[in-house]
Amino acid sequence: MTTLEAVLLVVGGVGAGVVNAMAGAGSLVTVPLLVLAGVPGATANGTNRIGVLTQTAAAAGGFRRGGVHVGHHIVPVLIPLLAGSLVGSLAVSQLADETFETIFGFLMIPLVLLGLRTPRVEEGSVGRPWPRAMQIVVFVVIGLYGGAFQAGVGLMLLVALAHSGYDLVTGNAMKSLVVLALTAVALPVFMTQGLVDWGPGLVLGSGTAVGGYLGARLAVRDGDRIVRPVLVLSVVALAGHMLGLY
Repeated sequence: MTTLEAVLLVVGGVGAGVVNAMAGAGSLVTVPLLVLAGVPGATANGTNRIGVLTQTAAAAGGFRRGGVHVGHHIVPVLIPLLAGSLVGSLAVSQLADETFETIFGFLMIPLVLLGLRTPRVEEGSVGRPWPRAMQIVVFVVIGLYGGAFQAGVGLMLLVALAHSGYDLVTGNAMKSLVVLALTAVALPVFMTQGLVDWGPGLVLGSGTAVGGYLGARLAVRDGDRIVRPVLVLSVVALAGHMLGLY
């Protein structure tokens, strides 16, 4: 890893941390940056979890300092997500680099469509929440995806949390804690498979931690007014990446 690659990882990590704390899809920046720094595709997927871990921990602290508390509401969301994350991380850790990159590319298509259909969120919720059974199924599926691929899982969570009765700011605070827990489950799986490169991962993590905290404070201060544009920009960036524009 050269000095330039290290600088790119830190700067990219800060930007991705801000975007992840306020919306999602920051891993679409950090995973390619890790590959650029010489980390193979599947290993970059595992190594990226270090940055996600530091970013979500910092973002959760930022939301808490800003007065956003989620309390016991997170429990029925967290349990199905953790179960899905464990299975997803175990499954994807068995894939070869080429296979991982192909699947990663194809999965961007439904993710873009999902993001473009993000519901309008008023002060309280988006209306009548999904039935509890449907919420459980959706969160298990999101956990499977998050454990396996991570990129864009924040967008999925925001949509699901909105349909579970939460506004964007509260949903973002819950998302940070949830993704922190998902990553804490998935990272050891990648470690046992030898799919974590600690040098680039820790450099990236230093940037995402700063970005995560800044993004959380911005979200709390400006609320939905700033979260929604960042959410839209994240979806556009996701679409551009999927279409091979950069």
